[in-house]
Amino acid sequence: MQLRKLGIEGPEVSAIGYGAMGISMAYGPDTVNDGVATIRRAHDLGVTFFDTAEMYGWGENERIVGEALAPVRDAVVIATKFGWTRELGYDSRPDHIRDVLDASLSNLGVDHIDVFYQHRVDPNVPIEDVAGTVKEFIDAGKVSHFGLSEAGPETIRRAHAVQPVAMLQTEYSLFERDVEQLFPLLRELGIGLVPYSPLGRGFLTGTAKPAEQYDETDMRRYDPRWQPGAFERNVEAVRQLEQFAAERGATVAQLALAWVLAQGDDIVPIPGTRSIARLEENISAADLSLTAADLERIAEILPAGGFGARYLDNFMPEWR
Repeated sequence: MQLRKLGIEGPEVSAIGYGAMGISMAYGPDTVNDGVATIRRAHDLGVTFFDTAEMYGWGENERIVGEALAPVRDAVVIATKFGWTRELGYDSRPDHIRDVLDASLSNLGVDHIDVFYQHRVDPNVPIEDVAGTVKEFIDAGKVSHFGLSEAGPETIRRAHAVQPVAMLQTEYSLFERDVEQLFPLLRELGIGLVPYSPLGRGFLTGTAKPAEQYDETDMRRYDPRWQPGAFERNVEAVRQLEQFAAERGATVAQLALAWVLAQGDDIVPIPGTRSIARLEENISAADLSLTAADLERIAEILPAGGFGARYLDNFMPEWR
Protein backbone atom coordinates (compact mmCIF):
# COMPACT_ATOMS: atom_id res chain seq x y z
CA MET A 1 0.00 0.00 0.00
CA GLN A 2 1.37 3.41 -0.95
CA LEU A 3 1.59 6.06 1.76
CA ARG A 4 0.38 9.65 1.63
CA LYS A 5 0.95 12.61 3.93
CA LEU A 6 -2.22 14.39 4.98
CA GLY A 7 -1.17 18.01 4.59
CA ILE A 8 1.81 19.77 6.15
CA GLU A 9 0.86 19.07 9.77
CA GLY A 10 -0.84 15.72 9.29
CA PRO A 11 0.34 12.12 9.62
CA GLU A 12 1.61 9.80 6.92
CA VAL A 13 -0.99 7.11 6.30
CA SER A 14 -2.03 4.50 3.77
CA ALA A 15 -3.40 5.92 0.50
CA ILE A 16 -6.77 4.34 1.30
CA GLY A 17 -8.11 4.35 4.84
CA TYR A 18 -11.07 2.63 6.46
CA GLY A 19 -14.28 4.30 7.62
CA ALA A 20 -15.89 2.27 10.41
CA MET A 21 -19.26 4.04 10.70
CA GLY A 22 -21.24 1.41 8.81
CA ILE A 23 -20.31 -1.30 11.28
CA SER A 24 -22.59 0.32 13.85
CA MET A 25 -25.12 2.54 12.08
CA ALA A 26 -26.81 3.92 8.96
CA TYR A 27 -26.79 0.85 6.72
CA GLY A 28 -29.26 -1.53 8.33
CA PRO A 29 -28.74 -4.73 10.32
CA ASP A 30 -25.88 -7.14 9.62
CA THR A 31 -25.83 -10.69 10.96
CA VAL A 32 -23.13 -11.93 8.58
CA ASN A 33 -19.97 -9.88 8.96
CA ASP A 34 -17.66 -9.37 11.94
CA GLY A 35 -16.49 -5.78 12.33
CA VAL A 36 -13.37 -6.70 14.29
CA ALA A 37 -12.33 -9.26 11.67
CA THR A 38 -12.91 -6.80 8.82
CA ILE A 39 -10.85 -4.07 10.48
CA ARG A 40 -8.02 -6.49 11.21
CA ARG A 41 -8.06 -7.69 7.62
CA ALA A 42 -7.81 -4.08 6.48
CA HIS A 43 -4.64 -3.66 8.51
CA ASP A 44 -3.25 -6.93 7.15
CA LEU A 45 -3.72 -5.47 3.66
CA GLY A 46 -1.78 -2.33 4.49
CA VAL A 47 -4.41 0.09 5.79
CA THR A 48 -3.00 2.27 8.58
CA PHE A 49 -5.72 4.95 8.86
CA PHE A 50 -8.97 4.14 10.67
CA ASP A 51 -11.90 6.48 11.23
CA THR A 52 -14.60 6.34 13.90
CA ALA A 53 -16.64 8.80 16.00
CA GLU A 54 -18.41 9.15 19.30
CA MET A 55 -21.82 9.32 17.65
CA TYR A 56 -21.37 6.05 15.71
CA GLY A 57 -23.30 4.07 18.27
CA TRP A 58 -22.30 6.38 21.15
CA GLY A 59 -19.18 4.47 22.01
CA GLU A 60 -20.03 1.13 20.40
CA ASN A 61 -18.10 1.83 17.20
CA GLU A 62 -15.07 3.19 19.06
CA ARG A 63 -14.97 0.06 21.22
CA ILE A 64 -15.03 -2.18 18.13
CA VAL A 65 -12.25 -0.19 16.48
CA GLY A 66 -10.22 -0.16 19.68
CA GLU A 67 -10.55 -3.92 20.15
CA ALA A 68 -9.64 -4.63 16.54
CA LEU A 69 -6.56 -2.42 16.54
CA ALA A 70 -5.26 -3.06 20.05
CA PRO A 71 -2.60 -5.55 18.84
CA VAL A 72 -1.22 -3.02 16.32
CA ARG A 73 -1.97 0.26 18.09
CA ASP A 74 1.45 1.79 17.53
CA ALA A 75 1.37 1.01 13.80
CA VAL A 76 -1.91 2.78 12.97
CA VAL A 77 -3.53 6.22 13.00
CA ILE A 78 -6.94 6.36 14.68
CA ALA A 79 -9.29 9.29 14.12
CA THR A 80 -12.43 10.02 16.12
CA LYS A 81 -14.79 12.98 16.46
CA PHE A 82 -16.72 15.19 18.84
CA GLY A 83 -19.51 17.71 18.51
CA TRP A 84 -22.89 15.95 18.24
CA THR A 85 -25.43 15.37 20.99
CA ARG A 86 -27.64 12.30 21.30
CA GLU A 87 -30.55 14.49 20.17
CA LEU A 88 -28.58 15.25 16.97
CA GLY A 89 -27.85 18.78 18.03
CA TYR A 90 -24.41 20.38 18.25
CA ASP A 91 -22.25 20.81 21.34
CA SER A 92 -18.64 21.92 20.98
CA ARG A 93 -18.38 23.72 24.31
CA PRO A 94 -14.90 23.14 25.77
CA ASP A 95 -16.20 21.18 28.77
CA HIS A 96 -18.19 18.90 26.49
CA ILE A 97 -15.17 18.33 24.24
CA ARG A 98 -13.15 17.32 27.31
CA ASP A 99 -15.85 14.84 28.32
CA VAL A 100 -15.94 13.35 24.83
CA LEU A 101 -12.15 13.05 24.73
CA ASP A 102 -12.08 11.16 28.03
CA ALA A 103 -14.85 8.83 26.86
CA SER A 104 -13.17 8.22 23.49
CA LEU A 105 -9.84 7.41 25.10
CA SER A 106 -11.62 4.88 27.30
CA ASN A 107 -13.74 3.40 24.50
CA LEU A 108 -10.75 3.00 22.20
CA GLY A 109 -8.49 1.76 24.99
CA VAL A 110 -5.70 4.17 24.04
CA ASP A 111 -3.68 6.86 25.80
CA HIS A 112 -3.96 9.39 22.98
CA ILE A 113 -6.10 10.14 19.92
CA ASP A 114 -4.17 10.52 16.66
CA VAL A 115 -6.75 12.75 14.96
CA PHE A 116 -9.53 14.55 16.84
CA TYR A 117 -12.13 16.09 14.52
CA GLN A 118 -14.89 18.54 15.22
CA HIS A 119 -17.67 16.48 13.62
CA ARG A 120 -19.83 19.47 12.69
CA VAL A 121 -19.38 23.21 13.17
CA ASP A 122 -21.28 24.44 16.23
CA PRO A 123 -22.80 27.87 15.47
CA ASN A 124 -23.04 28.63 19.18
CA VAL A 125 -19.35 28.17 20.02
CA PRO A 126 -16.60 30.29 18.45
CA ILE A 127 -14.30 28.08 16.43
CA GLU A 128 -11.36 29.77 18.18
CA ASP A 129 -12.57 28.25 21.46
CA VAL A 130 -12.84 24.83 19.85
CA ALA A 131 -9.38 25.02 18.27
CA GLY A 132 -7.91 26.36 21.52
CA THR A 133 -9.38 23.46 23.49
CA VAL A 134 -7.95 20.89 21.09
CA LYS A 135 -4.61 22.74 21.21
CA GLU A 136 -4.61 22.16 24.97
CA PHE A 137 -5.05 18.43 24.35
CA ILE A 138 -2.25 18.42 21.79
CA ASP A 139 0.08 20.26 24.16
CA ALA A 140 -0.80 17.69 26.86
CA GLY A 141 -0.05 14.75 24.57
CA LYS A 142 -3.63 13.47 24.56
CA VAL A 143 -4.23 14.34 20.88
CA SER A 144 -1.78 14.41 17.98
CA HIS A 145 -3.67 16.26 15.23
CA PHE A 146 -6.71 18.54 14.90
CA GLY A 147 -9.25 17.99 12.13
CA LEU A 148 -12.46 19.60 10.94
CA SER A 149 -15.44 17.97 9.25
CA GLU A 150 -17.90 19.70 6.93
CA ALA A 151 -16.44 23.14 7.66
CA GLY A 152 -16.45 26.15 5.34
CA PRO A 153 -13.61 28.48 4.37
CA GLU A 154 -14.09 31.09 7.10
CA THR A 155 -14.19 28.47 9.84
CA ILE A 156 -11.15 26.68 8.43
CA ARG A 157 -9.07 29.87 8.35
CA ARG A 158 -10.09 30.98 11.84
CA ALA A 159 -9.43 27.54 13.34
CA HIS A 160 -6.11 27.19 11.55
CA ALA A 161 -4.91 30.51 12.99
CA VAL A 162 -5.29 29.10 16.53
CA GLN A 163 -4.26 25.47 16.01
CA PRO A 164 -3.09 24.20 12.60
CA VAL A 165 -5.76 22.03 11.01
CA ALA A 166 -4.19 18.83 9.71
CA MET A 167 -7.11 17.65 7.61
CA LEU A 168 -10.66 18.34 6.52
CA GLN A 169 -13.14 15.49 6.24
CA THR A 170 -16.15 15.82 3.98
CA GLU A 171 -18.08 13.80 1.43
CA TYR A 172 -16.29 13.56 -1.91
CA SER A 173 -16.81 11.15 -4.77
CA LEU A 174 -17.75 10.95 -8.43
CA PHE A 175 -21.27 11.69 -7.15
CA GLU A 176 -20.38 14.60 -4.83
CA ARG A 177 -18.04 17.41 -5.92
CA ASP A 178 -18.88 20.45 -3.77
CA VAL A 179 -15.64 20.31 -1.78
CA GLU A 180 -13.61 21.00 -4.92
CA GLN A 181 -14.32 24.70 -4.35
CA LEU A 182 -12.22 24.43 -1.18
CA PHE A 183 -9.21 22.79 -2.83
CA PRO A 184 -7.28 26.08 -3.35
CA LEU A 185 -7.74 27.02 0.32
CA LEU A 186 -6.77 23.58 1.60
CA ARG A 187 -3.62 23.58 -0.50
CA GLU A 188 -2.77 27.16 0.44
CA LEU A 189 -2.89 26.21 4.13
CA GLY A 190 -1.40 22.74 3.70
CA ILE A 191 -4.48 20.85 4.89
CA GLY A 192 -5.15 17.29 3.74
CA LEU A 193 -8.54 16.04 2.55
CA VAL A 194 -10.24 12.90 3.88
CA PRO A 195 -13.25 12.02 1.71
CA TYR A 196 -15.98 10.00 3.37
CA SER A 197 -18.54 8.11 1.27
CA PRO A 198 -16.09 7.98 -1.68
CA LEU A 199 -18.30 5.25 -3.18
CA GLY A 200 -21.46 7.34 -2.99
CA ARG A 201 -22.81 5.39 0.02
CA GLY A 202 -22.53 2.23 -2.02
CA PHE A 203 -24.15 3.45 -5.23
CA LEU A 204 -20.77 3.38 -6.97
CA THR A 205 -20.35 -0.31 -6.25
CA GLY A 206 -23.02 -1.19 -8.81
CA THR A 207 -25.27 -2.80 -6.19
CA ALA A 208 -27.83 -0.03 -5.65
CA LYS A 209 -31.48 -1.05 -5.25
CA PRO A 210 -34.60 1.14 -5.29
CA ALA A 211 -35.05 2.96 -1.98
CA GLU A 212 -38.02 0.92 -0.79
CA GLN A 213 -35.97 -2.28 -0.88
CA TYR A 214 -33.70 -1.13 1.97
CA ASP A 215 -34.34 -1.71 5.66
CA GLU A 216 -36.06 1.05 7.64
CA THR A 217 -32.78 1.65 9.51
CA ASP A 218 -30.79 2.09 6.28
CA MET A 219 -30.21 5.72 5.31
CA ARG A 220 -30.41 4.82 1.62
CA ARG A 221 -34.14 4.25 2.01
CA TYR A 222 -34.47 8.04 2.36
CA ASP A 223 -31.40 9.27 0.47
CA PRO A 224 -32.44 11.67 -2.36
CA ARG A 225 -30.15 9.90 -4.82
CA TRP A 226 -32.16 6.71 -4.39
CA GLN A 227 -35.53 8.34 -5.00
CA PRO A 228 -37.48 7.94 -8.27
CA GLY A 229 -36.16 10.22 -10.97
CA ALA A 230 -32.67 10.61 -9.58
CA PHE A 231 -32.26 6.86 -9.00
CA GLU A 232 -32.70 5.89 -12.66
CA ARG A 233 -30.26 8.54 -13.89
CA ASN A 234 -27.65 7.44 -11.34
CA VAL A 235 -28.11 3.78 -12.29
CA GLU A 236 -27.46 4.67 -15.93
CA ALA A 237 -24.32 6.63 -15.06
CA VAL A 238 -23.00 3.73 -12.99
CA ARG A 239 -23.77 1.33 -15.86
CA GLN A 240 -21.57 3.40 -18.15
CA LEU A 241 -18.84 3.59 -15.52
CA GLU A 242 -19.00 -0.19 -15.05
CA GLN A 243 -18.54 -0.69 -18.77
CA PHE A 244 -15.51 1.59 -18.82
CA ALA A 245 -14.07 -0.01 -15.67
CA ALA A 246 -14.34 -3.44 -17.28
CA GLU A 247 -12.29 -2.16 -20.22
CA ARG A 248 -9.60 -1.23 -17.69
CA GLY A 249 -9.81 -4.62 -15.97
CA ALA A 250 -11.36 -3.10 -12.84
CA THR A 251 -14.66 -2.88 -11.00
CA VAL A 252 -16.69 0.31 -10.86
CA ALA A 253 -15.82 0.70 -7.16
CA GLN A 254 -12.12 0.50 -7.96
CA LEU A 255 -12.55 3.03 -10.77
CA ALA A 256 -14.39 5.41 -8.43
CA LEU A 257 -11.73 5.18 -5.73
CA ALA A 258 -8.91 5.55 -8.24
CA TRP A 259 -10.62 8.71 -9.51
CA VAL A 260 -10.64 10.18 -5.99
CA LEU A 261 -6.97 9.29 -5.50
CA ALA A 262 -6.13 10.93 -8.83
CA GLN A 263 -7.42 14.31 -7.62
CA GLY A 264 -4.34 14.93 -5.47
CA ASP A 265 -1.62 13.28 -3.39
CA ASP A 266 -3.00 15.04 -0.31
CA ILE A 267 -6.29 13.11 -0.48
CA VAL A 268 -6.95 9.89 1.46
CA PRO A 269 -10.43 8.39 1.01
CA ILE A 270 -11.95 6.25 3.79
CA PRO A 271 -14.40 3.83 2.18
CA GLY A 272 -16.33 1.74 4.64
CA THR A 273 -17.59 -1.80 4.27
CA ARG A 274 -18.56 -4.69 6.53
CA SER A 275 -17.55 -7.27 3.93
CA ILE A 276 -13.97 -8.54 3.70
CA ALA A 277 -14.45 -9.28 0.00
CA ARG A 278 -15.54 -5.69 -0.62
CA LEU A 279 -12.68 -4.46 1.53
CA GLU A 280 -10.16 -6.35 -0.58
CA GLU A 281 -11.74 -4.97 -3.74
CA ASN A 282 -11.56 -1.42 -2.44
CA ILE A 283 -7.94 -1.62 -1.34
CA SER A 284 -6.90 -2.94 -4.76
CA ALA A 285 -7.95 0.42 -6.17
CA ALA A 286 -4.70 1.87 -4.86
CA ASP A 287 -2.94 -0.04 -7.64
CA LEU A 288 -5.15 1.35 -10.42
CA SER A 289 -3.58 4.34 -12.18
CA LEU A 290 -5.78 6.49 -14.38
CA THR A 291 -4.46 8.35 -17.41
CA ALA A 292 -5.56 11.78 -18.53
CA ALA A 293 -7.65 10.06 -21.21
CA ASP A 294 -9.29 7.89 -18.55
CA LEU A 295 -10.21 10.94 -16.51
CA GLU A 296 -11.67 12.61 -19.58
CA ARG A 297 -13.81 9.55 -20.28
CA ILE A 298 -15.10 9.55 -16.72
CA ALA A 299 -15.87 13.27 -16.97
CA GLU A 300 -17.98 12.61 -20.04
CA ILE A 301 -20.11 10.18 -18.05
CA LEU A 302 -20.41 12.25 -14.85
CA PRO A 303 -19.26 15.80 -15.56
CA ALA A 304 -20.66 17.39 -12.38
CA GLY A 305 -21.55 14.65 -9.93
CA GLY A 306 -24.54 12.40 -9.35
CA PHE A 307 -28.22 13.21 -9.53
CA GLY A 308 -30.11 14.22 -6.41
CA ALA A 309 -29.17 16.15 -3.28
CA ARG A 310 -26.62 14.96 -0.72
CA TYR A 311 -29.11 14.68 2.11
CA LEU A 312 -32.73 15.23 3.01
CA ASP A 313 -33.67 18.88 3.49
CA ASN A 314 -32.38 20.48 6.70
CA PHE A 315 -30.13 17.58 7.69
CA MET A 316 -26.95 19.05 6.28
CA PRO A 317 -26.54 22.82 6.89
CA GLU A 318 -24.49 24.89 4.54
CA TRP A 319 -20.80 25.12 5.35
CA ARG A 320 -19.98 27.79 7.88
